[in-house]
This record gives sequence, structure tokens and C-alpha cells, in this order.
Amino acid sequence: MLTSIGLVLALVSAVTVNWAYSREHDAAAAMPPFSPRRPRQFVAALLSDRGWLVGFGAESGGWLVYVAALRLAPISLVQAVGASGIAVLAFVSAHGHPGRLARQHQIAVVVAAAGLALLALSLVDNHQADGAPDPTAVAIWLGCLAGGAAALVGSRRRLASGPALGLAAGLLFAGGDMSAKLVVYGGSWFATIGSLIVFYGIGTSVLQAAFQHTNALTAAGLATLAANAVPIAAGFVLFGERLPHGSKGALQISAFASLVVSAVLLGHTAANRGARSPAHG
Repeated sequence: MLTSIGLVLALVSAVTVNWAYSREHDAAAAMPPFSPRRPRQFVAALLSDRGWLVGFGAESGGWLVYVAALRLAPISLVQAVGASGIAVLAFVSAHGHPGRLARQHQIAVVVAAAGLALLALSLVDNHQADGAPDPTAVAIWLGCLAGGAAALVGSRRRLASGPALGLAAGLLFAGGDMSAKLVVYGGSWFATIGSLIVFYGIGTSVLQAAFQHTNALTAAGLATLAANAVPIAAGFVLFGERLPHGSKGALQISAFASLVVSAVLLGHTAANRGARSPAHG
């Protein structure tokens, strides 16, 4: 029962956060280009923009709901539901008219809905749990995520800036999401609130820079893909989660695959379009 409540909260969070991304994109895309040499000016521009503040406020509220979901459900399940949020972003990008979406995007939305249905079926009369991981393994995972994000940011001159920055933001958000899960364990794990703040803070800045180079679906779509795929893997490798036995395990694997494929379909198509033209909207 608690797991089901947690996943409902995860869905509410995904819808809220991805709606917020569209608002943040519209505001950031209209601002002067972000420069790492003048971070204060960029932050000041963000904080003085009412539209961006509304989006960031909604994102913050969605994140608090996400933390509540993490207290009630394993991280892999929460992130799987969160991956469906990219379908919400696609819907918002089409201004509420699904018919305006490209055929591949429409397929992706249907696949995401199917994935959520399969995930719900896999949880009937089933209980899953996770546990606190080994601290050394946590440090390695978080270090790799930070290094990968830094490499993507550094390579954006050779790659398309928008997609590279979007993926970098996603890796940083993945580190923040994993840190958030550790914080809810309490005790000595509460110290990971430091890495939570760093990963989310830098990730948010990188995502705003990505918004200035490409459209919302490209930047936030690729960020969502990375931010959900990595913690799903960590749930089983790091947090000791186990798949249900028999047919329910197969349903859950299918659900994970469907949700990730949906994100890939949306993100890949958007990234190709964003690489060709840094269109905003």
C-alpha cells in the first residue's frame, strides 16, 4: 500500500517538474547567454524573472513530493514513474494538442502509458524494498556521475551544446536523486545532504544553460532520460533491490524497458532536431 502511494506521488512530481521545465525554458531562452565567468549575473537574471521563478517554484514543490515518494517506495520504481514525465513535457511542448506531436513522439507517449500500466500490474500483491548501500560504492557512483557531467560540459564545443548540456544536467540530477534517497535513510546518511545540494545546484544551472541552446524537449528530455536511467540501475546494483519472482518480475522489466524506451524516443528525436537547429519553444 505504501509503495503504491509513493508511486502516485512520484507521478504527481513528474507532471509538476516537467511542466516547470517548460516555464523555465521559455524564461532562460530569452535571457542573455550564460557565461561561467559571470555566474552572479546569470543567477540575478533568473531570480528577477517572474516566469522563471514560477517555474522554479513549481519544480521545487515537485521535488518535495518526490522526496516523499522516496520514503515510501524503492528508488528504481520511483525513477521509472518519473521517466514518464518526459511525455508530459512533450504534451506541453505541443501546447496541449497531441496531434501536433511528431509520430515518433506520439508513439513514445503511448509506450510511456503502457509502461506505467505494466508497472502497476507488477505491484499487485507484491512488496519490494531497498536498503542502505556501501559508503565506498556510493562515493564511486557519485564521483563517476560528477566526472561524466564535467566531461560533457567540457566537450560541448565538439558536440551539440544543447544535448551535451542536457545530458550533463541529467547526470548531476541523478547524483542528486541518489543523495536524496540516502538522506531519507537518516542517521549518518543525513550527511549526504551536502552532495544533494551540490548536485542539484550545479545541475539546475547547467540545465538553464542547455535551455539557451535548444528547445525544452531536447534539453529537459535528455536530462530526464539520464536522471532516471542511472538511479534505476543503482536501485539494483547499489541499493540491493530485487525483482519480483515469476511473471511479475517479467512485467516489471517490461515496464522499466517501456519507460526508458519512451524517454529515448523523445530525447533522441529531439536531440537530432536540436543539433540541427537551436530552436526554442
